[in-house]
Amino acid sequence: MKNIGMIVAVEIEAVLNKYGKPSELKYPGFSVYQYEIEDKNLYVIHSGAGEIAATMATQFLISQLQVEFIVNFGVVGGLTEEMALARTCIVESVVHYDFDTSEADGTDVGRYLEYPTVYIPTTKEILDKALTIEPDLKSVICASADKFVGSEKKKRALHNIFKADICEMEAAGIVLTCNRNKVPCLLIKTVSDSISGGAEEFFYAVDESARVCMEITHKIISSF
Repeated sequence: MKNIGMIVAVEIEAVLNKYGKPSELKYPGFSVYQYEIEDKNLYVIHSGAGEIAATMATQFLISQLQVEFIVNFGVVGGLTEEMALARTCIVESVVHYDFDTSEADGTDVGRYLEYPTVYIPTTKEILDKALTIEPDLKSVICASADKFVGSEKKKRALHNIFKADICEMEAAGIVLTCNRNKVPCLLIKTVSDSISGGAEEFFYAVDESARVCMEITHKIISSF
């Protein structure tokens, strides 16, 4: 039976509404929901928001539960007019725009030296397979850092500087950890606040955006 790990930052109600609430597996520092989906074990961790929390949860799933695949779904901010409310997308690469060693080594802001550019790729084979299942998904660049971005000015700046389509707070930690462990990953995101929207729009749309994202994520992982 294949073991899949799921990282959920703040959208855990969408998971519980979809699959129900099973008994929790208790570990030091983590509680894990375990589901059986066809021929798969799905281990779900409600990590909480932010890169550090997501990184710890990802490594725990890989090291402790020996998952063979990591999936992350959730809500994001849109950085272009195209990425309007409830637009669902699949992440092809991530830029950790808050990572900056440029004063010390002259590299571009956001670049980790093991990668040729600032863009940290997700798993291409998984991305391609997901797009055959859900061809309407848009492949995007995700700007990720430990900050909620609400202002239109900051959102446009992230797009202009990094060509990013969406922004959120966990993807860089998840993708970096998966790549270093050579574990494939899939990130499905739905826009909860548009380029001109902020916290108010986020709180209005977050539940429905999370539900939409959960449904599409379920369809994809069920088909793997």
